[in-house]
Amino acid sequence: MTDQALRPRWALVIAIVAGLFGLLTIKSGGEVLFFDGAGRAAAGDFVPFVLWFNFLAGFAYLATAIGLALWRPWAAPLSFTIAGLTVLVFAAFAIHIWSGQAFETRTISAMSLRSLVWLSIAFTLRGKFDHRLVAA
Repeated sequence: MTDQALRPRWALVIAIVAGLFGLLTIKSGGEVLFFDGAGRAAAGDFVPFVLWFNFLAGFAYLATAIGLALWRPWAAPLSFTIAGLTVLVFAAFAIHIWSGQAFETRTISAMSLRSLVWLSIAFTLRGKFDHRLVAA
């Protein structure tokens, strides 16, 4: 039996959500980082380390989405890694705010959403894989 045959239906839904989240993250971050246009102007007082983290994390979101769609056991630890790093960057962002540096208020909401989504995905995947499967 293939890994995909073992995949529950809900995992495909999460994979689609994670994939779309990743694509949107890469698009929005890339517009601010690499193009001097409307995206960068609309970003306001963005915090570079948060922006770079989110942009790069978007690729990990896509990898996790692929891992979930193919029902690979490595998708679970990758989702925990994303969740943990997101929370750590959020904490560093909080220190940035408390130190009186410039920031956009909407970043608080965005980081809250990212943390919630990835913690939810990670804990949903916890213990769901048959550990006898060999990662492909």
